[in-house]
Amino acid sequence: QDPPSGAHPFFTMLAPPPRRRLPVALYPFLALLGVCMTLSSLPSSLLSRSVASTGNAAARTSMTSRMGGSSKMMAPLPHCASRAPSSVAAELQATTDAAATTFDLKKYLVEKKEVVDAALEKSVQSGAKETEKICEAMRYSLLAGGKRVRPVLTIAACEMFGGSEEDCMAAAVATEMIHTMSLIHDDLPAMDNDDLRRGMPTSHVKYGEDVAILAGDALLSESFAHVAKQTPKSVPADRIVEVIRILGDAVGPVGLAGGQVMDLECEGKSGVTQDELRWIHRHKTGALLRAAVASGAVIGGANEQEVEACIRYAESVGLAFQVADDILDCTATAEELGKTAGKDEATDKTTYVKLLGLDGARKEARRLADEAMQALDQFGERAAPLKALADYIVSRGN
Repeated sequence: QDPPSGAHPFFTMLAPPPRRRLPVALYPFLALLGVCMTLSSLPSSLLSRSVASTGNAAARTSMTSRMGGSSKMMAPLPHCASRAPSSVAAELQATTDAAATTFDLKKYLVEKKEVVDAALEKSVQSGAKETEKICEAMRYSLLAGGKRVRPVLTIAACEMFGGSEEDCMAAAVATEMIHTMSLIHDDLPAMDNDDLRRGMPTSHVKYGEDVAILAGDALLSESFAHVAKQTPKSVPADRIVEVIRILGDAVGPVGLAGGQVMDLECEGKSGVTQDELRWIHRHKTGALLRAAVASGAVIGGANEQEVEACIRYAESVGLAFQVADDILDCTATAEELGKTAGKDEATDKTTYVKLLGLDGARKEARRLADEAMQALDQFGERAAPLKALADYIVSRGN
């Protein structure tokens, strides 16, 4: 039968001739087609807002579920919305990407630092009266606080490739043991001769140079034993061996020891170039940060190309970390730093601030952080913690 009088012109237009009437049951489908045609004619800006809003909600829901929260997913868009112009799709992708990279680093750092501190507490225990003093000295510096950046980098890299905290905690603890050893030795009178570290008297001030040196030595050797003994048996043995190799390389002549020697040689020396300074800090500071990230990636199951991407990230982060340290040394107070401020200038040490000026050093730190984040673009949202850590390293206040 014919459409009722007064019907929308759309129905009148589509009504068949009397000789070939359509079944009444088809009218609802024709009405749906009309709705879709109407939607497709709406202004693109209106569609963009609708599509982007839904994209944001989906991205937030995805991130929330990964962070252990809960959220209700919005209903999917009608099929006809997929006919939106390509510019709308591009805007949706950009909006979704921005929402997906939202990451609560402060919460992440608090949570990871708590589990790392608990593991560090258990890692050095005296089992006999004769070892009480050396273990006390080891624990004094190891548990003196700090941001735990290196262990957190290890955990973040491992989790990016599907590993767990438990899988990589021994390696994370090992990186902090090695870092603490380097601080104990760096503070000695024969090197930087510092009396304050993390707001407390340095190890040699409290225990004497002899015990401080031995405490550092013990932490270094224990770091390798800890990885071998405490890494879960579920982690393949070849990965554990590779981590021990990575950590060993980070400490030797092409690691922090070699970087420290060249750093000492450049004190008070004129004409030090930026290339020389970069070599110092790629080894003195960057080598252990590189080992922290690479160790986590290896334990998590990354392939060779993925590990290389992580190393590129860590090399840029390591340099950015040192540039930020140079800036803080001349802009922050001893109370803010937890160590003596202005030491670099007092010892006429070559720094990025000395070579580039304060503004130039800040720009270089930002450039390096951006470079580090770009190295992880291929990993998408999984790299959010590591990218956020790169940004934090150049914006920290101590």
